[in-house]
Amino acid sequence: MPLPSVEIPMAPYEGASHASAIGDLPLPPKFASKQREREYIKFRLAQAFRIFGKLGYDEGVAGHITVRDSIRPDCFWVNPFGKHFSLIQPEDLLLVDHYANVQIAESGPNTLLNRAAFMIHSTVHAKRPDVNCAAHSHSVFGRAFSTLGKQLDITTQDSCAFYEDHGVYDQYGGVVLSEEEGENIAKALGNKKNHGLLVATTSIEATLHFFVSLEKSCQVQLAADAAAAGTGRKTQKIPPKQAALTHGVVGTMYAGYFNGLSRFQLLEAQEGVSFDVKRGMPVYKAKL
Repeated sequence: MPLPSVEIPMAPYEGASHASAIGDLPLPPKFASKQREREYIKFRLAQAFRIFGKLGYDEGVAGHITVRDSIRPDCFWVNPFGKHFSLIQPEDLLLVDHYANVQIAESGPNTLLNRAAFMIHSTVHAKRPDVNCAAHSHSVFGRAFSTLGKQLDITTQDSCAFYEDHGVYDQYGGVVLSEEEGENIAKALGNKKNHGLLVATTSIEATLHFFVSLEKSCQVQLAADAAAAGTGRKTQKIPPKQAALTHGVVGTMYAGYFNGLSRFQLLEAQEGVSFDVKRGMPVYKAKL
């Protein structure tokens, strides 16, 4: 198949993800100023929380998504502790530095910070300058699969996105309230994009997509393993060569960004609000 006519900045080998399209693929937005980029980041992050809420990824007050700030890259945006994912709006978000200082002037009215969110995400953002967005929640199938303490079997096209690109953290030390536990989680993540159900990528869209895909891959493997055990069979694994080739299509940062876009498009149609990049502000239209 021919490649699209546009040139998209990408890491080496990432071009394979574009071979599945004929025509021009959408590019991440560009901004006239860092301030407008910040407003977009906050808008998009709040959307991501509401999508998580729709997907049932909430569990009481547990769970968090963070995004590196465009103006102050030593800070990140995070949800206020105690507010339901489905209720979060841009004005609710907190701006936090790597010393757990909430930037009051830029943050929402509820400045309560989740200590576990800070310990995990501050370390990931510090250790991985390539990571702009990281997400963690106590989703059902991710929790169930994590009890097995092993990596995913690569058995489907979708699971190939995580081929040699996810790690297992098997040293649970309780609720993450210490710097040491955050450091251990960051080490388990290494240079990969997934750890348990902690996903870290270059964009909000990619993080959301790979989190959803990882959760579903856990669900598929749990179901397949149960069926295999009940029938005395073994699941069929994708050979390493084919898994690596498929990872180059479905597991790249652009593939994550492109796949994630559709969920934001659906939310915008349902809620009747989107972000005008040129004007740097939300715009409203009729809901579905």
